Amino acid sequence: MRFLKKTNIDFLGVRRRWYIVSSSLIIAGFISLFIKGIGLGIDFKGGTELVFSFSRSIEIADLRVALGKVGLEKSEIKSYGTEGYVLIRTTEQAEGMVIGDKMKQALQQAFPDLKFEVLKEDKIGPKIGEELRRGAVYAIIASFIAILAYVAMRFQFIYGLGAVLALFHDVLVTLGFLSILDGWVPGLNLEITQEVIAAFLTIVGVSVNDTVVIFDRIRENKKIYRSLSLSEVMNRSLNDTLSRTIITNGTILAVLIVLLFFGGEVNRAFALTLVIGEITGTYSTIYVASALVLDVTERKKKTS
Repeated sequence: MRFLKKTNIDFLGVRRRWYIVSSSLIIAGFISLFIKGIGLGIDFKGGTELVFSFSRSIEIADLRVALGKVGLEKSEIKSYGTEGYVLIRTTEQAEGMVIGDKMKQALQQAFPDLKFEVLKEDKIGPKIGEELRRGAVYAIIASFIAILAYVAMRFQFIYGLGAVLALFHDVLVTLGFLSILDGWVPGLNLEITQEVIAAFLTIVGVSVNDTVVIFDRIRENKKIYRSLSLSEVMNRSLNDTLSRTIITNGTILAVLIVLLFFGGEVNRAFALTLVIGEITGTYSTIYVASALVLDVTERKKKTS
């Protein structure tokens, strides 16, 4: 099935403009990460986190006063999307679920007429949080190394390098956007959790799959169109796979958008990460992975 008829778009003819766009996005993300940073979830920091659903809206200041009576006045308190939903997080440590029980008792005593429900309760020790942080970094690095080896063996080393650089691009741009959007969009709580790390690894998998499909078509077309330059072969290959790219990635993106808006607050950061990553992954396959392979190959020919 072809979504588009035969196209003849000169994708790589404007690649240097898109290098500037990619560089600008990454720099903007680094600036945001340096100035604002991005919060770590309870998974990686350690502590106790509860999400409450109150029967009516309640002031953050009132909650802080109530928690202060049990020594938890330094807790992080913020709205959690829907009105009446509140997230309370503290780095205080105690045996079992003592901290969570203290929070619930404090709220019951301060607001006896206010009904509330605990939607989520998590407790992570500081040592486990440190191990999870280290494991998340190792997982991403290991995935990059495995992908570099796989693509290099299946094609050439420069193709593997282009694929991995495109993945670095996807992760950096997505992380930068999360930092930029955090705090700017009402009701959107963005922080690095295990779910967000899973989203990053999913982005890596989906993006490299798209890249391998295009690289495979480039390899086939190089054998068929021997008289064409590498740039022409790559453009032809990108046009050949354009319909497939739009159908496949468009379907994934449609599902993710539905999950973003209707999947609930718990899944929102996960879904948003995947939406951004899906868009950047589709773009980077053309203007990072393929473009870098073309530029490096042409430069080698000139110097040889």
